[in-house]
Amino acid sequence: MRKILIINGHPDKESFNFALSKSYKLGAEIKEINIRELNFNPNLQFGYRKRTELEPDLLDAQDKIKWANHLVWIYPVWWSSVPAIMKGFLDRILLPGFAFNKRKDSLWSDKCLTGKTARLICTLDQPAWYYKWMYRNPSHNAMKKGTMNYIGVKKVRITTIGPIRLSKEEFRIKWLKKVERLGEMNK
Repeated sequence: MRKILIINGHPDKESFNFALSKSYKLGAEIKEINIRELNFNPNLQFGYRKRTELEPDLLDAQDKIKWANHLVWIYPVWWSSVPAIMKGFLDRILLPGFAFNKRKDSLWSDKCLTGKTARLICTLDQPAWYYKWMYRNPSHNAMKKGTMNYIGVKKVRITTIGPIRLSKEEFRIKWLKKVERLGEMNK
């Protein structure tokens, strides 16, 4: 059985993203991280110049990421990016020595989280085709190529759901069922 970790990046527990998380995990033993519930400073205060000690919730999150072989990221796309709290979470936990190692006297890094796969489930307030053709999927590229691939997660699939704003109940129910099937396929 695959070890699945669901990471929800939406700051509002009443959001459709939390319903998507629940649908994905039906009938499975998986671990979860709801970033909104973590107690941490999202600011990488000194960049990589000086290490900021990780709070217990972030150490636990790193343990869960190490444990998992499949990461499911569920989040809204805001301003063509991830929510601020999720960006702060990424900045704080994907550190040298955990997610990658800098090579001495080189611009390149070694990936530390190889052998994992990921699924990004992203909600939009616009049609997915519009986001792709008009903006060229900036948040998808940042998460897939600039983050997941950079740390060693090679097989990354993306599910884009939109528009959520003004969507009807049948649209949302259809997507909850699709996400449930995605979860079933990964167990």
